Amino acid sequence: MNNSLHNSLTPYSRTLAPRSSFFGTWRDIIWRLALIVGTVALVVWFMPRDNRLTFKIEQGKPWRYADLTAPFDFPIYKSDATIKAEKDSALRDYEPYYTLHSDVGRSQVRAFMQTYANGLPGLSDDYKSIIANRLATLYTQGIVDTKEPLGDPSDTTSTMRVVVDNRAVSKMGTSVYTAMQAYEALIHDEALNARREELQQLNLNDFIVPNLIYDKERSELSRQELLNTIPQASGVAQRGQKIISRGTLVDEQTYMLLESYVKESERRYAAESKLNTTYFGELLYVLLLVVAFTVYLALFRRDYFDHLPSLALFYSLIVLFSVLASLLVSHNLLHVYILPVAMAPIFVRVFMDSRTAFMLHTVIVLIMAIILMRPFDFIAVEIMAGLAAIYSMRELSSRSQLFWTAALTTVAALMMNFAVYMIQEDDISRLDASEFNYLIVAGILLFCSYPLLYIMERLFGFTSDITLIELSDMNKPLLRRMSEVAPGTFQHSIQVGNLAAEIARKVGANPLLVRTGALYHDIGKTQNPIYFTENQSGGINPHEQLSCIDSAQMIISHVTEGLKLADKHNLPDVIKTFISTHHGQGKAKYFYVKWKNDHPNEEIDDLLFTYPGPNPFTKEQAVLMMADAVEAASRSLPDYTEQSIRNLVTRIIDSQVSEGYFRECPITFRDIQYSKTVLIEKLKTIYHTRISYPELKKEEGQS
Repeated sequence: MNNSLHNSLTPYSRTLAPRSSFFGTWRDIIWRLALIVGTVALVVWFMPRDNRLTFKIEQGKPWRYADLTAPFDFPIYKSDATIKAEKDSALRDYEPYYTLHSDVGRSQVRAFMQTYANGLPGLSDDYKSIIANRLATLYTQGIVDTKEPLGDPSDTTSTMRVVVDNRAVSKMGTSVYTAMQAYEALIHDEALNARREELQQLNLNDFIVPNLIYDKERSELSRQELLNTIPQASGVAQRGQKIISRGTLVDEQTYMLLESYVKESERRYAAESKLNTTYFGELLYVLLLVVAFTVYLALFRRDYFDHLPSLALFYSLIVLFSVLASLLVSHNLLHVYILPVAMAPIFVRVFMDSRTAFMLHTVIVLIMAIILMRPFDFIAVEIMAGLAAIYSMRELSSRSQLFWTAALTTVAALMMNFAVYMIQEDDISRLDASEFNYLIVAGILLFCSYPLLYIMERLFGFTSDITLIELSDMNKPLLRRMSEVAPGTFQHSIQVGNLAAEIARKVGANPLLVRTGALYHDIGKTQNPIYFTENQSGGINPHEQLSCIDSAQMIISHVTEGLKLADKHNLPDVIKTFISTHHGQGKAKYFYVKWKNDHPNEEIDDLLFTYPGPNPFTKEQAVLMMADAVEAASRSLPDYTEQSIRNLVTRIIDSQVSEGYFRECPITFRDIQYSKTVLIEKLKTIYHTRISYPELKKEEGQS
């Protein structure tokens, strides 16, 4: 027998494979290495390593992070509002450039004269000369293609640069016209105003076109030169200079200093190669944590370490929450508190044990914290939430407990976040409720643990305590059928379950698992119930018509038939192992001994009388084997005294030990002795001697 390194085994089955070393076979080693490498690679691949600072800067509030010192020289950039004001001031001197096309005016006046060479309809020739002179004056003043580059038309101080023969001169914006303004000025001229109606019939606007064309290239260059004269920084922060201390109020000057530090850090990152020390630091950090957790499993939870689906579950949870946190931070989505990190220890606690759940939760939280700028806050809140989840599920007895777990975990996280906030802040009125809202959302998401448990069970092949509770329901088809067609076997299974559960509590095994396994361990007897003593009545024994070999085969078949029924009804693998191991590789002794006695000089193949096995390989299976054999044998005791019960229990269990049924099982001699004690005490209680009630004597003379 192997000494157990822990108190209980996991509620799932595993087969024992020969190991070539402490770490298992080469195939197992390769699989584990692949899982570790894949986990580390995925986590590190998604982790943000752009050196961008993600802390939240709030002016007028205390600095909630660690002391910050300038790691390099950087300019203290002006605020956006200051720069905008300086730009607006500088642009008051901005002059857009326009190129004067002198030939445009001359050509348009010439076109007017040619068009009306025969005179103006309804007007004297004097008006023709006046209009030609006024057009020439307008073109001399300048007609622009647009006044928009000049800004507000009502601004009388705006100027423009007019380029004439490669020479630019300043000109007031109000001294030039648009085409519409030039037309209005022409027809409202004092010399022409009296004949305005006739003039409007002449389409004079056809001869008014812009001769000042906006020079976009020169204008933009001039504008940019003005803006470039504005300094972006108001000073320089020296390397080693204290930027801000934890708890210090962020005033306007400090706010500008912090914003400048963030801006310069991002600018420096954009100019650097992404393949820097950050990548290797993250790789080493994650690798150390994952390897440390794996070593913990190898040393203290060997059964999980040898079970590849367990490792797959652990590493999948690490990858899932780490990648989600990385995506939230990288894309600046919501808040990392919205992730229900406590779901990971809930799953591990349901399928395995509390210590492993806490270890895995710690690894996940530490990996997630490295991508945040406030690791202390995050670690404190999430560790508290994980502890609350693990504690509330120390004894899972119903699915409703998952809902209470979600509620308790949420309250614990909120309280810890409030405590951290009170440590860092000196004014509760500045309390930021957003983080609390995210924690509440995460608590709501924890309620999804209930439906996700079923997916986890199917995906990784686990069996939760909740499933075991459901399987223990006496209205399940297999159990109900057993109670109807094999009532003796049904009562025997219930009795064995009660005895085995008591032993399991004493030796640190899983009582719920062994009780459920006991209920189903003999379901194969429902196929031929009459061949088993506990179901026989009226003195009818069908074995009298069979040979010893046939009878033995009929008895042994309840194991194979039970496995068939288990497959048909989709029972978990962990329950199937109780069916196959409750007799181990023992013999149907009654018929084996009887055949030997009847044929003393003949050889026989012992396999004809041997159960298919295997022998028990978990503590729960060993407990069931002991309880099953003792309970069945106790029914044949002629009298139930303390000594007879003690002798029976000792003889049966010592026989099982000597025949090697527990060699592959992590059960200790101490556990076996405790098992004997529990069985003796419980059987004494079950078969206690009742008091004989006296009979009432008849008085003399009464008939």
